Amino acid sequence: CSASANKPVLTLFTKKPCPLCDEAKEVLEPYRRRFVLQEVDITLPENSAWYDQYKYDIPVFHLNGKFLMKHQVDMQKLEDQLVKLESQS
Repeated sequence: CSASANKPVLTLFTKKPCPLCDEAKEVLEPYRRRFVLQEVDITLPENSAWYDQYKYDIPVFHLNGKFLMKHQVDMQKLEDQLVKLESQS
C-alpha cells in the first residue's frame, strides 16, 4: 500500500512556458508531502477542453477534481482544503 494513495491530488493546469506556474510550484514546494501534484499541459490535443476553459487563466489548480484557485497560489485556501480532506481520511 503506497502512502500517496490517501493523498489528495492537486492538479496544475499549465502550458510551456509559464513563469507564473513555475512560481506557483516553488510556493507549493514546502507542502508537497501533503498532496500529489499532477500537471496538465493544456496545449496538448487531448486537453483542448481545458485549453478552451483556462487559456487566459493559468495557472489553475483543482484539488481532487474540484476547482480550487487560479492565477496564483492562495496558501490559506489550500491549507483550509487540505486540513478538511486530512480530517476526513
